[in-house]
Amino acid sequence: MDTNGISAVVSGGASGLGAATVRELAAHGVKVVIADLGEQPGKALADEVGGLFVRTDVTDEAQVEAAVQVAVDTGLPLRVIVNSAGIAWASRTVGRDGAPHDLGQFENVVRVNLVGTFNLLRIGAARIARTAPVDADGLRGVVVNTASVAALEGQTGQVAYAASKAGIVGLTLPAARDLAAVGVRVNTICPGIIDTPIYGEGEAAEAFKAKLVAPVPFPKRAGRAAEFAHLVRFLIENDYVNGETIRFDGGIRFQP
Repeated sequence: MDTNGISAVVSGGASGLGAATVRELAAHGVKVVIADLGEQPGKALADEVGGLFVRTDVTDEAQVEAAVQVAVDTGLPLRVIVNSAGIAWASRTVGRDGAPHDLGQFENVVRVNLVGTFNLLRIGAARIARTAPVDADGLRGVVVNTASVAALEGQTGQVAYAASKAGIVGLTLPAARDLAAVGVRVNTICPGIIDTPIYGEGEAAEAFKAKLVAPVPFPKRAGRAAEFAHLVRFLIENDYVNGETIRFDGGIRFQP
């Protein structure tokens, strides 16, 4: 699908992988709506790329509907939804002190990462389905979700995060099958160790990142946010990739 002259909604688009995706899509003719809670960086990025910012809690139905409506109101057909909003939480199922994992934190991670992804997926796809097809196959648009290799090889202390990301992987194929009737493709990316601001800056941060990337076979480094964004665009432009979960990890396989 050609990206030029369409609109898109990118959740979590104010920073990290989402921000890189916003820049990549905008550079290829997309009017991007940044749906994020980060108002200051979101507005700054929207100004930079000629996009729009809507303060959005992805778990809130009305706020997601409002963000999608802003994309529709650009006058350009809404063709793309990118789900990259997410949070992390580290805790063992039973801690070293014998306490069970906090249930509220588990629910919060699952709600933001999994429920939030599905919320934007369903609302965005419903609006995409109202557009005219772009080709003889009946294609109307694309959804790209962000999971994690933790969904496949969750590490110690990642039970909430891994469960939420596994849920995203699990909804990919049935959602693609559901949405085939309205011409919407669905794919999911599972990033590994990606160099984003989440790791902080300075000597200690660099040492921590070096430890994380040590098991990566090749290339021996963290992935770059721009490389992730390029993969998002590939999944939009290549019309025969559908219902897939794609690892983006340099070949790493997480150990416990």
